[in-house]
Amino acid sequence: MATSPSAYFPHLILPKGQQIKDGLYCILRDAILEGRLSAGTKLPSSRALAEMMSISRNSVLAALERLLDEGYLVTKPSSGTYVADIIPDQLIQIQNDRRQAIYQSTQTLNINPHIANLLPHWHQQSFSNQEKKMFHIGVGCMDLFPHQLWGKLLGRAWRQSYYQLGQFHDPRGYLPLRQAICQYVQSTRGLNCNEEQILIVNGTQQAIHLAAYALLQPHDQVCLDEPGYDSALHIFRSFGVTVQPIESDDEGMKIPEIIQHHAASKLVYTAPSHQFPLGGTLSLARRFALLDWAAQQQKWIFEDDYNSEFRYGTHPIQALQGLDQQQRVIYAGTFSKMMFPEFRLGFMVVPEALIDTFSLAKYYTDTRSSYLEQVALTEFIKDGHYARHVRKVRKACYERQQVLIAAIQRHLSDVLNVQPTDSGIHLVCWLKEHWTEQDFIAQCIQADLSVQPLSRYCQTSSQKAAVLFGYAAHTLDEIKEHIEKLARQIQKDKI
Repeated sequence: MATSPSAYFPHLILPKGQQIKDGLYCILRDAILEGRLSAGTKLPSSRALAEMMSISRNSVLAALERLLDEGYLVTKPSSGTYVADIIPDQLIQIQNDRRQAIYQSTQTLNINPHIANLLPHWHQQSFSNQEKKMFHIGVGCMDLFPHQLWGKLLGRAWRQSYYQLGQFHDPRGYLPLRQAICQYVQSTRGLNCNEEQILIVNGTQQAIHLAAYALLQPHDQVCLDEPGYDSALHIFRSFGVTVQPIESDDEGMKIPEIIQHHAASKLVYTAPSHQFPLGGTLSLARRFALLDWAAQQQKWIFEDDYNSEFRYGTHPIQALQGLDQQQRVIYAGTFSKMMFPEFRLGFMVVPEALIDTFSLAKYYTDTRSSYLEQVALTEFIKDGHYARHVRKVRKACYERQQVLIAAIQRHLSDVLNVQPTDSGIHLVCWLKEHWTEQDFIAQCIQADLSVQPLSRYCQTSSQKAAVLFGYAAHTLDEIKEHIEKLARQIQKDKI
């Protein structure tokens, strides 16, 4: 591969989660403060810098203007733009103070050491960007959500809530919603439960957190898919739990390995219907083996069924919870993938023996979930709107998946091998020889794409290089346009 123009300024890699102009401002400012752009250094012209970064010239001009206003840069007539000879001491001190504060927070402050260990991972994330992210995983078909209908249901819930507001409500959630969910999962996923076992939560992450809070102690062992859901990994680690990575084969998670080598594990976390992120399905034989072991050894199973509604052409194997005769499975479902990311309602189905335990954990976490949204969701489900929406979204997702596969095979066949799948809302693509995840992701960043490396979800380094494309949130034209854009970016870099 040819050397990218940005190699002349290796620090000029735009951060994720910011507007382009703000990201360019930040990396130039930091480079100046840290001495990587020394005093008197001449910057490329705005046009050259725009080409170098593959961004618009307007974004470059906006960033440079801000740096000029703040005194980091100066212009010289008929010469160009230069790093200022003297950077205000105050600005340098602010930067140093910030670094010192971060250092103190992790080194000298008396905080939970398990949380402190996760701070480096936290600092790598950014949540400030509100712009649409192309190929970001975990986002459903937001363009198909019936916003007007939902607004009417919320309005109705508000008008009907006059006599309910301010009263004590069950921390497990709004009873009619729990009843509606119970009927729905019994008919669609074959769950064996009653409404008393349903617990409304603020998404799957809270469900995992409650399971760790209620069941685990520091130094307990938990088995987790490898690669697996990174949020689950970090939640368990925040409780001081030892996480054992368990790889998969053609039958899914290697349950015999758990039984033979990790018998001390107190809980097994898995997504048997659609393993995250690779998409495998746990075989029926292994499901029974896991259930038998859990019953005999008094272990717990956390079943994350986050993607069960996104299945194309085949029917899923019955959920672990529905096969469980000894009530060892804690089941978690979500609505955010089918609704929209900001819709923070999910649910758990807990064993009858754990109802009080999880109710208490929920109460002392946040008391209860949003009342009005629970009421609106109840009507959305009971009136059949949710089931119709599921069918509509499932059809659209399949079309978008097929368009993405075709576009990759047409424009990026020399770079990627697409992994076939009949479910999910993201696509796994294996990188061909001579390509690393780092190289490919760098190209994606240049093209303003939020493609994720497989290594993000790995505890070990044994996995081959691969990347993940989310597709559910994008129209057919957007998918084709941005794959072509990425192909052009890669071709440009080879020249």
